Amino acid sequence: MATPFDAPDWRGMSREALDLGLNNGVAVKGSADIVAGWERRSAVMRARHSGHLDLRYGPRERNRIDFLKAREKAPTLLFIHGGYWQLRAKEVFALFAEGPLAHGINVALIGYTLAPEATLDEIVAEIHAGIGSLAERLPALGGDADGIVVSGWSAGGHLTAMALAHPQVKAGIGISGIYDLEPIRHSYLNDKLKLDEGMSRRNSPMLQQGGATKPLALVAGSAELPLLRKQSADFACHRARFGLPVSYEEIPGADHFTIMHEMIAPGGRITTLVRQLCE
Repeated sequence: MATPFDAPDWRGMSREALDLGLNNGVAVKGSADIVAGWERRSAVMRARHSGHLDLRYGPRERNRIDFLKAREKAPTLLFIHGGYWQLRAKEVFALFAEGPLAHGINVALIGYTLAPEATLDEIVAEIHAGIGSLAERLPALGGDADGIVVSGWSAGGHLTAMALAHPQVKAGIGISGIYDLEPIRHSYLNDKLKLDEGMSRRNSPMLQQGGATKPLALVAGSAELPLLRKQSADFACHRARFGLPVSYEEIPGADHFTIMHEMIAPGGRITTLVRQLCE
């Protein structure tokens, strides 16, 4: 769980270097085309599983959950999308249900209000409200109500860590997540997030004493931006220091976008982690 040796300390970086060090769109050539491909394939997946889409859990427009059913009494994975809390939507990510569905695991995808329309405090509260609503609905939907596994990519990895405290969550998988928001607060990303120090610290799992005593798997790509690899490695060390169940691994050669192939594929490493935590 050692910190990647090539990861810089963001406090010693210029604003320009910090901005670039967090900008996955610039770092990964063709990332816009990759995401456009996700959206096309996700539209097909949603059409194939159209029975339980846009289940409302709150009053705001994005307070909706898509439930893709694998079979009766199956465990459920809740997926939280990324986009630095200010981009994208659940509809783009439905194809990542392919791997879990192939193993009989239901997949729910949750939407949430984006910044600057919502603060990070409000976004975290929406995720918790959505989990509660989904847990109440699972018996009627035909799912196993005995706990939900939560997973998320990028900003969704952060929200996964924040969701572990919910009583209906039994485990989590954070993919290329952000667990210390202080570098975010000092970067271009804060133009819309508008984090102050208090909001940053209370929503930074790595800055808390301890954490939820539930299994958490942390995954990053070996070809990701060093600052993001450092986030996952440091958070794994933080949890281990407090004796909390955690694992950390890097997917060889994967960048911030190609790492998600490991969830699309039924035999992918992230799919395998989902299966293990849903048992």
